Amino acid sequence: MSELSDRTAVVVGASRGLGRGIATALAEAGAAVVAVARGREALAELAEGADRIRPEAADATDPSAAGTLVDRYRPDVLVLVAGATPQLRPLQHHTWETFSVNWESDVRIAFHWLREALLKPLRPGSRVVVISSGAAVAGSPVSGGYAGAKATQRLITGYAQEEAQRAGLDITFTAVLPRITPMTELGRPAVRAYAERYGMTEDEYIEQLGPLVTPEIAGAAVLELIGSDAADVAPAYLLTGTGLRKLP
Repeated sequence: MSELSDRTAVVVGASRGLGRGIATALAEAGAAVVAVARGREALAELAEGADRIRPEAADATDPSAAGTLVDRYRPDVLVLVAGATPQLRPLQHHTWETFSVNWESDVRIAFHWLREALLKPLRPGSRVVVISSGAAVAGSPVSGGYAGAKATQRLITGYAQEEAQRAGLDITFTAVLPRITPMTELGRPAVRAYAERYGMTEDEYIEQLGPLVTPEIAGAAVLELIGSDAADVAPAYLLTGTGLRKLP
């Protein structure tokens, strides 16, 4: 991994979970990190004692926030982690509003920020990483439209890469799909819901998952991608507790 002291990274959704682990890893690697999230208190806690982390409280679904922050910081690294927590219930117990919450949040965030990365455009050599979900390939029958929304994030990340190539922009876009994990605020309720659905205890369900994804593993994975030659970066990866695996 090359030294990142000359890099600026914007991490959208940096205040908790995998986003927090990614922001911390980038700062520890020497990057100037702009941590974006809605929660001011959580951002302040993240930035406390971390000279290389600058908090920016903003609603990532707001297109003006994406444009303003990309213009202000001109990041070399852009990582999108933010999204809504889905309602965990079987399909027939959803309303359209609960079913579509991740389309209105996660997909909207990816669209606005990827659009700005192309329009600006980001500097040559920049890297954009979209944290999607393993649900994009495995499905998620108790979380409404979550799996479809995460699959769409993966798709539009690929579209952004195509547009960058068509325009001759030296920007690398890739999607990372972490497996379900109880190590985050998003994952813990999902683990409980699936354990109940399959008649298992939480411990039994977690045991069959194998090595777990942690915020630290997510941070290491992003550093690995940033440090790789752009020609070697795949369009998408599955992230497990043992690291990154290229997806076809």
